[in-house]
Amino acid sequence: MACSPASRSASRRWLPLVLASVVAVAGMAGEPVRGRKVLVLELPRPHFIGTPIHIKIPDLEKPRIGKRPDFYVPAGVTNVARGKPVSASDTPPIMGELSQVTDGDKDGIEGSYVEIGAGKQFFQIDLKAPYQLFAIVVWHYHAQARVYHDVVVQVSTDRAFARNVHTVYNNDRDNSSGFGVGRAKEYIDTHEGRLIDPKGVVARYVRLWGRGNSESDLNHCTEIEVYGKKPAAP
Repeated sequence: MACSPASRSASRRWLPLVLASVVAVAGMAGEPVRGRKVLVLELPRPHFIGTPIHIKIPDLEKPRIGKRPDFYVPAGVTNVARGKPVSASDTPPIMGELSQVTDGDKDGIEGSYVEIGAGKQFFQIDLKAPYQLFAIVVWHYHAQARVYHDVVVQVSTDRAFARNVHTVYNNDRDNSSGFGVGRAKEYIDTHEGRLIDPKGVVARYVRLWGRGNSESDLNHCTEIEVYGKKPAAP
């Protein structure tokens, strides 16, 4: 059946809106975006599979089935944390050296991670210059199934985190660490690490907070990777 001129005109008016909607949905679904590439991570071998039955935590994030969805970052992004200096709220460490947090060893077994004191503590990386940040990946300890509590990741241009502070991840369920109630769920640490999207914020310092774990009150970190690039000139 032939369409009337009025119908064809209406279709032409609606077509750009339909195409725009399709593009928007594709972007939300993780489709490739021009000028971006898939972030490829070198993952350590897994040490356990599934959710151990002894971990009983309300509203725990369910284990994902299959590989992590592709995560896109701008071309030219690299791990700008590799080999950069690390400090902590509790020094010297009980076990390991703080330099292990950025040494590239993510295996998670003894000799690969750092252990610091109980309660609310942090690890901090100095990137040595401001970078625009597009991904942060955190490995606490994944040789055994554990849940680390009050995981909060903040970035700043200020070493003391007294100003220009951005909280890019927070799973503190009850504000016990004082940074507000987080929207993220608690999760079991795995060999994949926790991938965090800092959404292009510019920062020099990265701080990982925690408050013990499901096995003890101590805090651990195996590796932190920070993917970024030098910010564009103003």
